[in-house]
Amino acid sequence: MVRKNVAEILQNHVTFELEAIDRMYLNAYVPSLHTGAGFVYFVKTQLAARVPSTMMVAPMGERFVEAMERFAETEGVDLVTFEKGQRKDDVAQAYLAKFQGDEGVLFVGKAQEKASCDASLGSSVVAAGNPDSASEASAESR
Repeated sequence: MVRKNVAEILQNHVTFELEAIDRMYLNAYVPSLHTGAGFVYFVKTQLAARVPSTMMVAPMGERFVEAMERFAETEGVDLVTFEKGQRKDDVAQAYLAKFQGDEGVLFVGKAQEKASCDASLGSSVVAAGNPDSASEASAESR
């Protein structure tokens, strides 16, 4: 008896075909990070920080935005920054109407929603990592 692995069995019997992706969203919403304890846990376990600080998180978001901008530039597609209340489907329909190819990326859309937080929470989390920046966090979160 010849033993086969799963990949060998499926190789000639299963076909995966993807016709279209209407849109792809990346929502970076993590509810557990909305609490001081959740934030501290994330920074200590995921970023290996001995002292939790918001200063470690901002570069992660900045690197992601830079990578998306670089992708749009490299691929030659527009980077659309959505305004508050702007309908993303309307923008997509306008791009789709002008699109000539059979497949491809129409545009890269960027919608950065600002979330509010309790100023005292922001201050205490930052103060745990850097006492000098507690007043800055309090002012920024208002």
